[in-house]
Amino acid sequence: MTDGAPGKVGTEDTRLIVIRGNSASGKSSVAAGLRDKFGRNLAIVAQDNLRRIVLRERDRPGGANIGLIDLTARYALDNGFHVVVEGILYADRYGPMLQDLVRTHRGVSRCYYLDVPYAETVRRHATKADAQYLQHVTPDHLSDWYRAKDLLPDALETVVDADSALDDTIQRIMRESGLDRVLPIDR
Repeated sequence: MTDGAPGKVGTEDTRLIVIRGNSASGKSSVAAGLRDKFGRNLAIVAQDNLRRIVLRERDRPGGANIGLIDLTARYALDNGFHVVVEGILYADRYGPMLQDLVRTHRGVSRCYYLDVPYAETVRRHATKADAQYLQHVTPDHLSDWYRAKDLLPDALETVVDADSALDDTIQRIMRESGLDRVLPIDR
């Protein structure tokens, strides 16, 4: 689907959206909301799915999931899908890959960091419907994983504060990425 220019990914029409933040900051909800608003032809490349489910790998520097996230996003973009990459995606581990993905993407790229204080992540975590997950992931885990303002360098991200309602965040990303002006393709 692309013109095959070396090192470039996607087309001028594809959209790449990166949503990062701490556990229970709302990343998955925002990604799902974007797909609900947009429809088909929007791929969600979820760190948790690829790292924990597909590879069953711990999050560590140099992990195989970093390359798999990159490869999956590039494949989807090259096949005409708009892509949302979402996850904690620590800046020191995933930053170089994300920066390269944004740099080489031909279309519109937008990155967002959901800035939610630790106490609010604990409150949101407690509202998750999956009782087994809640037993497995405790507030102590959230504390161990939490990194305040773990931003990518070069002001690459727009910071979305905790007081931004879910629908407002979704509408903002739709508007700023241009997804609200792109027609979905029924695949």
